Amino acid sequence: MSDIFEQDITESEEDISKLEDAEYKSYEEEGSEHFVYPKILYLCRLEYSSEGVYATVPEKFEDLKNGDYVIIPTRYGKDLAMILGRAKHPLGLRPSDIVKIERKANDEDLQKFKELSLKEDDAFRIFKEKVLEHGLDMKLVAVHFLLEESKALFFFSSENRVDFRELVKDLVSVFKMRIELRQIGVRDESRIIGGLGVCGRPYCCHSIRDKLPPVSIKMAKEQNLSLNSTKISGQCGRLLCCLSYEYNWYAEARKKLPSEGLHIHYDGANFRITDVNPIKQIIRMLSEDGRLLEIPASRFIKENGKWRIN
Repeated sequence: MSDIFEQDITESEEDISKLEDAEYKSYEEEGSEHFVYPKILYLCRLEYSSEGVYATVPEKFEDLKNGDYVIIPTRYGKDLAMILGRAKHPLGLRPSDIVKIERKANDEDLQKFKELSLKEDDAFRIFKEKVLEHGLDMKLVAVHFLLEESKALFFFSSENRVDFRELVKDLVSVFKMRIELRQIGVRDESRIIGGLGVCGRPYCCHSIRDKLPPVSIKMAKEQNLSLNSTKISGQCGRLLCCLSYEYNWYAEARKKLPSEGLHIHYDGANFRITDVNPIKQIIRMLSEDGRLLEIPASRFIKENGKWRIN
């Protein structure tokens, strides 16, 4: 695609590896390939963090509908979650991630949730004031009070490690409950806050699902995308999540097509394949005498390990 985007910054001119996540996030675990998922499995959503949680139900539990609220165990404690629907084909799921729904939320739970939500607005303001008093480099992203435990969660981002021990003591004296501070990354911040991407649609991580496959530069190259950070990165400063959606299709499609750089003899001349477009099924070739041809991919046949044009 470099012949189209002539002004794009090439990989050699810009270090785009910084757009990749520092750690490869794998959602596989030992023995998971033989695990049989429960027949009744729901996908729930923690609204304060936009996290998806897969949950099963106890025996003889009442049927749940989309939009129902339930009480589930989370990594932070028991909390309220909303049912998004039945999960028929779970993706990126480890057996250890499945939790069991404790009960359906009642009117008292929902009322308490509303009251705590109002308190979170005050807690947001108080936290920012305390951060200024202590002179800490922290950006508060979200505040959440657990429904069934006396515990407050503060999610913040920072470019550096932060010593917030004195801040926690200050917050405990104000809220009179357990305080937990969590430093999160830029992807998590985007997932929680939400927003619109360059495509004009809500962030994938916020609106579709949070456990997205890791995105790599290889995926952008496989899709013949411009290796320009402004074109393949999102507002979070990392590679676009949507690069992973079509990667498998591109990878499979390219296996059935000749690769770029391949030399092939055709029409009495030697040609080099300069561009392969899996979507349009068009292959461009450049001859030694300067001829540029566009040939349908259906005309390329592989016999005995070698490609020829029919």
